[in-house]
Amino acid sequence: MRTLDQIYNSILERKATYPALAGLTSASKTAIWRTLFWCFAYLVWVHEQIFDTHKKEIGLMIENEKSHTARWYRMKSLAFQYGFSLQVDSDQFDNSNSTELLIANSKIVKYCAVTEALDQSRLIIKIATENGGILQPISDEQKTSFEFYISEIRDAGVQTNVINYLPDRLQLFFKIKRDPNVIDANGVSIIKGNEPVKEALQQFMKELPFNGELVLNKMVDKLQLIEGIINPHLVNVKTAWIDPDAGSYGGFENIEISKIPISGYFSIDWNNSIIEYVV
Repeated sequence: MRTLDQIYNSILERKATYPALAGLTSASKTAIWRTLFWCFAYLVWVHEQIFDTHKKEIGLMIENEKSHTARWYRMKSLAFQYGFSLQVDSDQFDNSNSTELLIANSKIVKYCAVTEALDQSRLIIKIATENGGILQPISDEQKTSFEFYISEIRDAGVQTNVINYLPDRLQLFFKIKRDPNVIDANGVSIIKGNEPVKEALQQFMKELPFNGELVLNKMVDKLQLIEGIINPHLVNVKTAWIDPDAGSYGGFENIEISKIPISGYFSIDWNNSIIEYVV
């Protein structure tokens, strides 16, 4: 993509090839002929921007419409409408005689990630909804409808497994060296009265993409930006996730370097986390 300056300079180069324009020699930026050239350059620049945007949109449409890709299944999962029926022999919902509000409210799957199982020929579809800014699974009844929808639109022979779990639990263990003039012994900001470390950790979890990899070093980096925090030492991080056979959480396991959540997202278990503040 050419810049405005590049287009303007190319027009100046073309000008030099026309003897009839040899008299246009003023170096003033406000010369009429230079102003006209800038106008021409701007119009060309806008025109190229439009074509570039159009090219990207068409490319994205083609990419999303390709069947047999994980991206296609993700797009279709997010398009699921609870309470609406599919059109006959189609992967589109019948939205006739409905309102935009009803359609928007019916799209209960707010987050989705699609991956391939490592040990078998199967697509794993992780989903979650959102309530009050907090990620959570959809209801059992909603999951039944979603699984039926996937079975109707999936390619023949493709096996799927829908993961609709409660969040993976995280237990955090930190020993944090603080500035006693800024942070008190309980981790509370002396001036603001908030708990900046806990707030930063919560923000870090929100910034983590759905089904994104939790990297421990990046978590520590987040805490190092806090005023009054001198050295955030990460002692340990443990995680546990839903055991589908037992229907409850399994035992906690240590995270060594990084971890992708089984459910697609994490929730910090504050009751069993320990953050110690030292001077």
